[in-house]
Amino acid sequence: MVIIDHMPRLYILTSEKEEYRKSIEQANLPDLEFTDNLSEGEIVLGEPRMLREKLSQLPNLKWMQSMYAGVEALMDSSLRHDYTLTNARGVFGELMSEYVFGYLLAHEKKIFKRYESQQIKKYDRFESGWLRSKTIGLLGVGSIGVHLAGTAKHFGMTVYGFTRESETSKHVDKYFHGADILKFAEGLDYLVVVLPRTEGTNQIVNAELLNALPSHAILINVGRGNAVDDSALVEALTKGNIAGAVLDVTAREPLPQDHPFWATPNLLLTFHTSAISYPEDITRLFIENYHLYIEGKPLKYQVDFERGY
Repeated sequence: MVIIDHMPRLYILTSEKEEYRKSIEQANLPDLEFTDNLSEGEIVLGEPRMLREKLSQLPNLKWMQSMYAGVEALMDSSLRHDYTLTNARGVFGELMSEYVFGYLLAHEKKIFKRYESQQIKKYDRFESGWLRSKTIGLLGVGSIGVHLAGTAKHFGMTVYGFTRESETSKHVDKYFHGADILKFAEGLDYLVVVLPRTEGTNQIVNAELLNALPSHAILINVGRGNAVDDSALVEALTKGNIAGAVLDVTAREPLPQDHPFWATPNLLLTFHTSAISYPEDITRLFIENYHLYIEGKPLKYQVDFERGY
């Protein structure tokens, strides 16, 4: 039963505006009106950075559905927070799993090394590794981390999780919190960072944590670039203290031409492409939340402005 007593107006704030509009129109959502007048927007679907610049022009804003999981652009205490903000944290689990385990399998199956052998016409039958019985550590076990944990279990892996306090995934074999972060790192074959950008996550992957990892460990960061101490990672890779790293995100994006990451050994960069926001996925979430909105029910994936995620 619809509770809302007026026709909400939606403003779409993205460079892909027409594609999103067509997708939403096909859903024939009850009572929804589209508007091209920013000041009329009660609901906004779009990109956090674009919304940040337009907040003062949205007097009627009540709900913003972010196209991204990361909404740090809207967390500044100087900005207004008198609206409901929902992010897309429930959308990217599958895409992130494909990305992370693609690189895990490439490493274990030595895909890059075999390609190098092919280039020099060397018939080299060195053994492959496997994921079964290896230990993966998830630094952050939100919705994406939960999905990664489930995928890891499919491959027969042991899963450790480090979180602020929650223990929601049945696929995590052991949880760690607070001061136990170095214990969490000990014995990991893979460390996957899936953290949001907050003050509490700044350079959490520092020299001490990297030194606690076994020398054969691989680091993968699909969260936010602020989580990694760049200098410490360069040193760890250069000295062989860890075996390799895959960074989809970096503290500065685009990465400057003079940054040492470009020439750091055993480091792969993928330029923030691990999980693209596809209109069909974001629209599906928006539609689900819109039905909750007009019924006066709590929306999915609400952001806590105090915590920043």
